Amino acid sequence: QVQLVESGGGLVQAGGSLTLSCATSGSIFSIITMAWYLQAPGNQRELVAVITRGGSTKYADSVKGRFTISRSNAENADTVYLQMNSLKPEDTAVYSCNSHCVVATDYWGQGTQVTVSS
Repeated sequence: QVQLVESGGGLVQAGGSLTLSCATSGSIFSIITMAWYLQAPGNQRELVAVITRGGSTKYADSVKGRFTISRSNAENADTVYLQMNSLKPEDTAVYSCNSHCVVATDYWGQGTQVTVSS
């Protein structure tokens, strides 16, 4: 199993920045990709950004050029970051960290609230 713990959410004014962190533990050797998703009230969960073990990244069109996903690899732990710049009120959502692992298994963190005021 993989455990995920997010941190770094909060309230920020439009145009500001936040950095989210997702600390992983457990069977991190089984992780294929790590990703951030968001879910705004009344909406379905959406993919924000994904990063592979090799470092390849992919972003939703709505965040390209503003958000950056990265990861730091350690022997027994792995942390994924989401640097969010030029935040907009429409970025307000609960952001969740996801790990997609072998045997098509997915793990999720508890989520962290990001609120962008206008």
